[in-house]
Amino acid sequence: MTSIEAIKLKETSNDTNVAMEILFSKLDEAIDDMENGRVLTEEEVWAEIDAI
Repeated sequence: MTSIEAIKLKETSNDTNVAMEILFSKLDEAIDDMENGRVLTEEEVWAEIDAI
């Protein structure tokens, strides 16, 4: 493997790790919200979608 290929592989790996950290962070927040009763009704969700 050339050094350029190694650098690209490392960058891709880092990008993947960062993406997974963000994903798990969002999942932890969602679980915490559900456990503490902070959830939206279906009507509230659709209202937020319509506002976009």
